[in-house]
Amino acid sequence: MDNKNYKSGFVAIIGRPNVGKSTFMNRIIKEQIAITSPKAQTTRNKIQGIYTDNERQIIFLDTPGIHKPHNDLDQYMDKAAISALKEVDAVLFMTEAGEQAGPGDKFIIEELKKVKAPVFLVLNKIDLINPDEMAPQIDEYKDLMDFAEIIPISATNGNNIDDLIDTLTKHLPVGPQYYADDQITDHPEYFIVGELIREKILEDTRDEIPHSIAVVVESMNQRSEAGKLQIEANIYVERESQKPIVIGRGGAMLKNIGIGSRIKIEHLLGEKINLKLWVRVKKNWRDDKAFLASAGYSMKDIKD
Repeated sequence: MDNKNYKSGFVAIIGRPNVGKSTFMNRIIKEQIAITSPKAQTTRNKIQGIYTDNERQIIFLDTPGIHKPHNDLDQYMDKAAISALKEVDAVLFMTEAGEQAGPGDKFIIEELKKVKAPVFLVLNKIDLINPDEMAPQIDEYKDLMDFAEIIPISATNGNNIDDLIDTLTKHLPVGPQYYADDQITDHPEYFIVGELIREKILEDTRDEIPHSIAVVVESMNQRSEAGKLQIEANIYVERESQKPIVIGRGGAMLKNIGIGSRIKIEHLLGEKINLKLWVRVKKNWRDDKAFLASAGYSMKDIKD
């Protein structure tokens, strides 16, 4: 790389659940590496997405939405989000355009005041409101904190995304290119595969299954005689009564989950796969630290 003015840095995306952080991440990276759902608390891990061009490389951390914790998993999610603030060059605090700051937003802002890196207020979903509705919101947030920039966007439609990247770049240091041009995440493929399966479960079960679903990919390194990649994964629920909901009558629900997941995974991997899914019961897994660690959650973020 010959560009002496090349910039690089790590940027955390933080905000309450369901404000569009994962949609924004996928829009930036132009691939689905973070799952999206109308249900709150969809993202559970810090998902690292990598944006690279000739002028910069920006590594985004899509954090879990901060909310009041009710179990060890919730505690993990909050700590994962807040810990991301300690290791970045800038922070994007995302909220919904046109909405007043709620208790959750104000709690996050108090945490952001402790951060040395510049903090940007990103007002997402501008495609859903009249622009005049943002003026009172912007005034309110200015009174709460001194932001480096305030940027309205639509992660869904792409409005002002390029402007955000350019503005963000101005605040990043001159630095090296940490990852290869074609690398879009630092998460292993099996993690993204598990997340795509979980997203399909959330889509298909709707309100029948709360966020008591975990997906653990057990293997994806064998090939069939036809050369297809073999992927095997366990779907964990917390109660016996939830198992037939995921399986469905005659296995119909699980079959649909498998078909929908396979299409997304094949797009991600760029090859044909065989996908085998099992549904298992693991009681109270969200309060089981050993299980959470085996499922890929970093224990350094969940320790008391």
